[in-house]
Amino acid sequence: MKNNSERIIAVLISIVLIITVFAGCGKINDDEDKSKDLSVSDLSVMHETEFGGLYADITIDDFNALGFEFGDSVDVEFSNGYKTEDIPYYNGYYVKTGEPLVIGYPGYPYIKICVNNGDDFWNIANADENTTVTISLNNKSKYIDTQEARDIHYIDDRNAYSSDEIFANFRGIQVETMKNNFVFRSASPCDNQHNRATYVNRLIEQAGIKYIIDLADNDEKIKGYIADENFSCDYFLSLYNNGKVIPLAMNMNFGSDEFRQKAADGLIAMLENDGPYLIHCTEGKDRTGFMCMLLEALSGAGYEDIVRDYMITYGNYYGITKETKEKQYNLIVDQVLNPMIDGMAGKEISDYYNEDLSACAEQYLMSGGMTSAQINALREKIVKS
Repeated sequence: MKNNSERIIAVLISIVLIITVFAGCGKINDDEDKSKDLSVSDLSVMHETEFGGLYADITIDDFNALGFEFGDSVDVEFSNGYKTEDIPYYNGYYVKTGEPLVIGYPGYPYIKICVNNGDDFWNIANADENTTVTISLNNKSKYIDTQEARDIHYIDDRNAYSSDEIFANFRGIQVETMKNNFVFRSASPCDNQHNRATYVNRLIEQAGIKYIIDLADNDEKIKGYIADENFSCDYFLSLYNNGKVIPLAMNMNFGSDEFRQKAADGLIAMLENDGPYLIHCTEGKDRTGFMCMLLEALSGAGYEDIVRDYMITYGNYYGITKETKEKQYNLIVDQVLNPMIDGMAGKEISDYYNEDLSACAEQYLMSGGMTSAQINALREKIVKS
């Protein structure tokens, strides 16, 4: 009797252990499946026309609450069958020019699917108002190193900066081959969304700016800024009212025909007006950086000079310099500036130091509609004698 009882107890214990083991295995598999199967389905989409791409109908907060995190790899599949796999989910445009990403950009409520400085993803995916999208996790934290290195932010408080010039990202281009304090660059002198316009306005008046190439706005936007009751950029207003501002409303696709044509239009207008000149977009960083790089290359500036001038912006806004944050500095040069130079050249450059960047700039402008005579006149206008 005793042996039978012991056997029954042993069998019961074994059954409990087996159930426990399988239950535990089931829980592990459930967790794995939860990670593997993380997705959000059948989201409606809306075309984002200013920079190109599409918004998915889910807020950034709601998307992240599902378990997605910046630095993840995701798959994106549209109801029309178009699919792209293993693309990063970032909170900034941290991929190279022409590469796709899903982005939860601070200040914008919805998840966006787009190409960085490239073709409109709405067209790439052949989307329309009836299209829906499903976003699924591919690989957890695959791109976290880039996310952490590029996740940089600036603040819009003047007191956090050591000078008006640094706060406004305002400076004259001073590469060895160009005239000093003849072509300036800055944040916007009219769009005050980052609290910088009034500072830029005062600085351009002090610099005697006579003509402005506005890369960010069209006339409708500018008139909207002017109509705001808090608008106080009188020097900009005087230039605008006198026809000394060309609003180009450029996107970020540096390699597109549209961008080339607008770049050429802006520089032809610059050629036809007296300087000093100001080139600006919203922050004076990307579109402005490209246009200034284009002029620097045209003037014969070397790669090191171009890098140094471009990266001053990252020192101004984020405190990133080669001396203080070399890893981030080099990553930005590699992932942001070098693709801009490739876009100007129309090819992937293998040796930036020995490439004829002046010839690349000339070809870029000719493809945008400038004549050789206009390019030579522009070069003569900006090059240091």
